[in-house]
Amino acid sequence: MKAYFINLFSYDLYANNLILETIGKANNPEKPVQLMAHLLAAQQIWYHRCAGLPASDIALWPDWKADVFKQLINDNHQLWINFLNKIDDTAFEKQIDYQNSKGDTFSNKLSDILAHLINHSTHHRAQAGQYLKLAGIDLPNTDYIAFLRFRKA
Repeated sequence: MKAYFINLFSYDLYANNLILETIGKANNPEKPVQLMAHLLAAQQIWYHRCAGLPASDIALWPDWKADVFKQLINDNHQLWINFLNKIDDTAFEKQIDYQNSKGDTFSNKLSDILAHLINHSTHHRAQAGQYLKLAGIDLPNTDYIAFLRFRKA
């Protein structure tokens, strides 16, 4: 399971960088920038929860600018890869207790949280892509299968 999630986080890195490059070519339109800031903040918030760290003080919808995204994308990726490399396979079944942004308490398996995190990122990249497409920008292929083909090349 570890290798599977490491691969998905590598895909996430690949797709985030493609969308970031496209946002830059489009002169950093407001809504795609907001969506990417949220995506990156959520990755950090979930990392704090999964790593058992104190709740993050990062806003769920931060007012970050695109010029910090490249570093955040790389930093987030490294955090998650390091986290995954340190755990054993039994950890994926461990329940993670956390509070959401409204203060409600939940508990989910780590594997389910990781799946959610990858899906959450894909969802918001697609939203950003929709705004870019409506603005007439050609979009890169951020499909998972395209990532796998890229890795083989």
